[in-house]
Amino acid sequence: MLLPIFDQNPIVHIRFQAITFLIIAGCIGIFVWEATLPPTTEAELRFYRLAFVPARLFGTADGTVAPDLVWGLGSIASSMFLHAGFWHLLGNMVFLWVYGDNIEDATGHFRFIIFYLLCGIAAAMAQAAADMHTAIPMVGASGAISGVLGAYLILHPRARILVMTFFFLTFHVRAMWLIGFWIAYQVVLGVLDDGKAGVAWWAHVGGFVAGAALIPVFKRRGVPLFDGRPRPPSRRIRSFIPRIPPRRRR
Repeated sequence: MLLPIFDQNPIVHIRFQAITFLIIAGCIGIFVWEATLPPTTEAELRFYRLAFVPARLFGTADGTVAPDLVWGLGSIASSMFLHAGFWHLLGNMVFLWVYGDNIEDATGHFRFIIFYLLCGIAAAMAQAAADMHTAIPMVGASGAISGVLGAYLILHPRARILVMTFFFLTFHVRAMWLIGFWIAYQVVLGVLDDGKAGVAWWAHVGGFVAGAALIPVFKRRGVPLFDGRPRPPSRRIRSFIPRIPPRRRR
């Protein structure tokens, strides 16, 4: 397991990643609410209703569940704030905190909200495409966060990420290698999974592709892609630049 804990990539357009912070705070607050639910059938049904269930959007194959477009789409948004356990929540929030600030910085606060929701919707649709009529609920922010990773790869592939592994060993690695390995891992496990893992691999892939595709549209006009930086003038151009002798200030 490779857990990112810090990136050497400061924000430049915003003072603070307010939306990223609010999303994390919302997920934590809702998880606390989940923990207070009594172990009853009514509480389980309440949780199930807020989770995204593909059959709720497309109906079941045998017709026992009729499609409900409004609630089906609404549950995609609500499911982004639900988590199946503490470690599920912690892993997602760490990823969002490390990578989310730079994407919010590149898009601005308001556009980051739209970007995040669109990535979450794309992730849910990708997972539903694997089995449109399943009644298995899907929860978690990982689909939308995968979109943040896709955008980060497009904007900052050469950024250095501090990673923690087993036994608390840490080292630095370029974002393109770390995120590239991560998405390849999702694809491989998505192909090999027989449905018993309980992980929405294709939601991760769908969100990632959506984030990579959307970030050129959502980023600020002056934000370059692929860590682009203004290049200094070549030697030939420099030879034509007149040199002005230094002057003393009076």
